Amino acid sequence: METSNPTKVTVEAVVQAPVEKVWRYWTEPEHIMKWNQASEDWHVPNAENDLRVGGKFLTRMEAKNGSMGFDFSGVYDVVEQHERISYTMGDGRTVDITFVNQGDATKVVETFDAESTNPVEFQKAGWQAIMDNFKRYTEEA
Repeated sequence: METSNPTKVTVEAVVQAPVEKVWRYWTEPEHIMKWNQASEDWHVPNAENDLRVGGKFLTRMEAKNGSMGFDFSGVYDVVEQHERISYTMGDGRTVDITFVNQGDATKVVETFDAESTNPVEFQKAGWQAIMDNFKRYTEEA
């Protein structure tokens, strides 16, 4: 379990796509597998998502060379279609994502509790890289 007052870290992007598409690409496993990595030497061979309050998600992240991998998972606390998703990870940290409809664009803001092992700036850079991959994938698809 993490400390009771973890550092909150925020990453964001404005995606040039309507909120319905952004929501779908953020939540559907076939799309999650295409964008959810911080660098090109990682990939997501499996993603599962039960998008409802109390539902669970599991994303398997692995280095492409097979040297390491881990499961990223949690349970949904809030699901408000096209507006907000909140979840609690297995270690008790929380994540809150808002989707702000801007017509032909959508602002995605993700705030997460930092963990205590790695520097906050390192964590922010990794989560921002994933957000940037999401933006690129969604806009190009």
